[in-house]
Amino acid sequence: MDVWQKELLTGLLLFLAVSIVGGMTGLFMPLALLLTLGMLMRQLFQINRFERWIRTGGRAKYPKTTGIWEEIYYHVYRIKKNEKKRKKKLGKMVDQFRQSTEALPDAAVVLGANDEIEWANKAAREVFGLQQSDKGQRIPNLIRFPEFIRYLKSGNYNEPVILPSPVNHRTTLAVRIIAYGAGLRLLLAQDVTELKRMERMRKDFVANVSHELRTPLTVLKGYLETLQDMDDGESPLLTTSFQQMQGQTERMQHLVDDLLLLTRLETRQKKTECVNIPALLIQICKEAETMNGKASAPALAPYLHPVGNVSSRIELTLETDKHITGEEQELRSAFTNLLGNALKYSPEDSVVKVRWYRFNDSIVLDVEDQGEGIAAADIPRVTERFYRSEVKRVKKVGGTGLGLAIVKHVLMRHDAKLNIVSELGKGSCFSCHFPVKRACN
Repeated sequence: MDVWQKELLTGLLLFLAVSIVGGMTGLFMPLALLLTLGMLMRQLFQINRFERWIRTGGRAKYPKTTGIWEEIYYHVYRIKKNEKKRKKKLGKMVDQFRQSTEALPDAAVVLGANDEIEWANKAAREVFGLQQSDKGQRIPNLIRFPEFIRYLKSGNYNEPVILPSPVNHRTTLAVRIIAYGAGLRLLLAQDVTELKRMERMRKDFVANVSHELRTPLTVLKGYLETLQDMDDGESPLLTTSFQQMQGQTERMQHLVDDLLLLTRLETRQKKTECVNIPALLIQICKEAETMNGKASAPALAPYLHPVGNVSSRIELTLETDKHITGEEQELRSAFTNLLGNALKYSPEDSVVKVRWYRFNDSIVLDVEDQGEGIAAADIPRVTERFYRSEVKRVKKVGGTGLGLAIVKHVLMRHDAKLNIVSELGKGSCFSCHFPVKRACN
């Protein structure tokens, strides 16, 4: 029999005894009232004693009692005991976590909802110059670099921000913020000084080598042109050799030019001017048609312009007349590479569609072809330098492998993004998304 049944049985037996005695003496109502008051006073006494015990946190041994109240005291005591064990275990886990994060080579800072410092590890205190007493201080008051404050306020933490250490300006940090929990954020800072030094050495090496190669290439190209002019065509082997050497020299020249352009994109300061994108696209399409062997103008879809020559390989659609703030020569290079790739990797009888339009908060350039397409595994890597997707082609397609790398760098300098949608055998669509804030008159 459980405690509730015993408590109920005791009450029933007392009520039965009062009924019998009351029936014999004729005092049933007074006795019943006295029994009820007695039981109520007992419960009030037990509640008062329980409240005083629980007020102290239930740390002391619970008072001795009987019946249902003994069970209540026991269950509360057991819950408190289990909670204490869990709290102790959680405390050990927190200590282990803090010890492990203290040993991390990367700086870690926990930020609250108002950018205040909740906790920082040893590396963070070293590279940011933080003190134990800085807990509760707002991080922008301690790290005052404008680029970091803009990054913190932007809410867009997809890419890290590069900045020098406030303690040692020779140390370069890559700072990233990760949001978690309810308004909490984790600030991570990695020392990338050596990586940046190696990257700078690589850029300098590529720039120097590319620059030094231009002079001998120019000399070789000049002598080859002279020899070709002197060739009387009597020796097919000699003529073919000259043609192959000329082709390889031009290929090397294009490679050097692309490497120098990439170096300039990485090192040159940004220039801002209002670029007439519709006029630029019309000009690029005309040049591409001419280079493709057709002197006719590209076909213009009937949005802002009438239909032109329907035999053209390029169909240009201008749905907006928005201009973009940027560098015209850089944009020309990026758009030319996209259009050139679309023409080069698609059948000669297919149409390449170029579209300039507004979409939500972006102004978009689409270059769509009906070519061989790109495998899904290759799409994330096609913007890497010298990367060429392994696709079996009927004819060999030349190139430096730097075109899409140039496009990527140009778009980054214009706060734009490149989206690629492609499927093998069905063609590709390269989309350049410019933020609408770059629109100009």
